Formats: sequence, structure tokens, C-alpha cells
Amino acid sequence: MAKEKKFDFIEKGSGRTIIILHGLMGGLSNFDYFMNTIYKENYRLIFLKLPVYTITYSKANITNLVKYLHKFIKQYEIKDCVLLGNSMGGHVGLSYANQYPENVGGLILSGSSGLYENSFNDSYPRRGSYDYIEKKTQEVFYDKKTATKELVDEIYEIVQDRTKLIRIISFAKSAINHNMEKDLPNIKVPTAIIWGRNDIVTPPDVAETFDTHLPNSSLYWLDKCGHAPMMEHPEKFNEITLEWLKENNL
Repeated sequence: MAKEKKFDFIEKGSGRTIIILHGLMGGLSNFDYFMNTIYKENYRLIFLKLPVYTITYSKANITNLVKYLHKFIKQYEIKDCVLLGNSMGGHVGLSYANQYPENVGGLILSGSSGLYENSFNDSYPRRGSYDYIEKKTQEVFYDKKTATKELVDEIYEIVQDRTKLIRIISFAKSAINHNMEKDLPNIKVPTAIIWGRNDIVTPPDVAETFDTHLPNSSLYWLDKCGHAPMMEHPEKFNEITLEWLKENNL
């Protein structure tokens, strides 16, 4: 039977499947280096584009992204996969592993929401202010130069679209309300927590709380690094990931 064509994803390599889950305003470019290197180590990489901007507004929450991921995994009959998530993507991965542990071989979390975050510091994106978007984009990184004009322009364009902005706000609120602290002790799959010591969106104590409550976790720190380690320190991020995968026979 032909598979339904309702998922947007990019696939590379063969071997154990690693599904990459992006953040709220993240995209494939965030994982360029990872996608172009890790597949050479006998891994099948799947970057799954989450329907952040296309999902029905009333369904713009973490719960429905988890359902979307589950439909994808079922349709493509993926077994024992590793879920790698940054920011909101990590939150989706955590929630999925909590609900469907039989489908998950491991988790990699980086700057994950699920406890608390300071995405907009109690304010939400202002559509008309380029300076505001530039400032908020720069805050994601330790090295402000990582927030290139191309990246800022991309995010600015996203928030100019009112329908996208409404969904962004809904997802941001959902991430705050969908606190997983009580669920963490039940998530027993091997988990790598790769965190920037200078992350001000999901500060270091968030990583420490994850590590304390997750039964089978390993915490790795990256110095001079903010909310997106795979972008600021791509080589080190890969090195840690591969070492952890090997240690856990993944």
C-alpha cells in the first residue's frame, strides 16, 4: 500500500534511526553540520519538519505535536529510534518517550523546554520591530555573531505573518503549561543532556533538574555556549553525541 504523503521530512544515511526535532522557530539549517556528518557513522538521520505554522490553531500545543510524531513513526514503521530535540523539539521528544517508551531507544536533549524557559521574558514577539527580533535572536547564543543577518531576517519574516505568530504564541504558552517534572522519573530510556553553560533561555539549572530526575541520564556541558549547542559548537556536539551513542550501544 502506498504511504500517505502528509509528512515533510529529509532523510539521509542508513542504520539506526535518529529523528531530529527542531525548536519553535528552528529549522533544518540549525542542524546542517549534524545532518551532513553523523550519517557517515552508519546512522539514518530524519529531520522531521513539525507542523508549527500549519497546524489548526486550536491544536497548536505540545500534545498534538507528540501525536504528529507518533503518526509519523507508525506510518514509516520506525523501531527503537533515537529522538534528538532542541528547545521545544526536546520537549516533544521527552513527552513522546514518556508515552511510547517501546518505540524509543534513546533521547538527546539540548536546551529542552519541559520545565521552564525564558523564551520571550514574559513578552511575545513584536511583529514590526526588527531590533526586537534581532535582540531576541542574539540572546539565544553566547556568541552574538552566530545570529547572522540571514537568520534574523528569516525569523523576522516568520513573525510578520500574523497566522504564524498566533501559533508561535500558542506553542510558547503550551510549552510553559506542559510541565513534565513529575513525569521525568518514569522516562527510563538512556538520555544525553547536552547543554550550554551560558544558556539564558533554558538556564543550566534546568539541565541539572533533568539530570536529577531522569533515571538514566548523562549530562554534558559546553562552555561559552547558549541555547543551541549544535549551532555554536557543532563539532563538539557531534563528538559528545557519538561518544554517548557508542557507550549506550545505540
